[in-house]
Amino acid sequence: MFLEQVDLSKNPFWKYILGSFVIIIFSVIGQLPLTYVLIESGPLSPGADPMDMLRNLDKNLQLFLLLIPFGVGLLGFWLVIKKLNERSLLSVTTSRSKIDWSRVFYAFAIWGMFSIVLIVGDYFIAPDSYEWNFNAKSFVILFVIAVALIPIQTSLEEYIFRGYLMQGFAGIFKNRWVPLVMTSIIFGCLHLFNPEVEKLGYGIMVYYIGTGLFLGILTLMDEGIELALGFHAANNLFTALLVTSSWTAFQTESILIDISEPSLGIELVLSLVVLYPILLFIMSKKYGWTQWKTKLTSKI
Repeated sequence: MFLEQVDLSKNPFWKYILGSFVIIIFSVIGQLPLTYVLIESGPLSPGADPMDMLRNLDKNLQLFLLLIPFGVGLLGFWLVIKKLNERSLLSVTTSRSKIDWSRVFYAFAIWGMFSIVLIVGDYFIAPDSYEWNFNAKSFVILFVIAVALIPIQTSLEEYIFRGYLMQGFAGIFKNRWVPLVMTSIIFGCLHLFNPEVEKLGYGIMVYYIGTGLFLGILTLMDEGIELALGFHAANNLFTALLVTSSWTAFQTESILIDISEPSLGIELVLSLVVLYPILLFIMSKKYGWTQWKTKLTSKI
């Protein structure tokens, strides 16, 4: 079983705390190229927002610089797992004898299809809400950067929250529901300083925490993070390629620019009340999930 793969006699919780700090340090080191580029782009006047300087950069360069820390952070995570916790990467990925890549690709394909249908459908329903932004040269560069680095970003987040920390909390609390709730809240708080929060208000935290709960449920029901890896990669990748707006964290050379005034209520209902339950139903039928209460709330 996925959560039971932690041996606290060899891996007390202080190692998970220390490991988290090490990963953060590696991620900060990964921000040095971004810091250098911002410094070279000109002096920062008193009271100026560094984000404004970032937005003055080429969008593809922005994305590349923002994603580098995740690559360095993933290296830090691998070192933490191997050297500090003395565990295998497989043990924080799945309870199966090997990583089931078919699950990763299935979740990626399902949510990728949903994303395309939703974005294209909304474009035809409300074309005035979008601006056509396609530029072949810029898009090709975006495609290469996004395909190479966005799965690294999303994989690091899934390994930390649905793998590493969920197992660490399970070792302490000896149940399933506390790790599920705690990792979801921490995952949501990770997005607290995103520009989306400034634009939409703190209500969007319900979406982030709810998404964390959804990904945690996928992990617990399937006894591994493969489905969460696929979903998260598809979510960020297709969004970066297909549509962006002036107030999102990633500013990309996407095909479309959303110029509409965002509505938090519609987004919350569509995702948390409609789409996520549908996806859970599809996955449960695909993989024959049973004993929901036991897998989500029982003691271990």
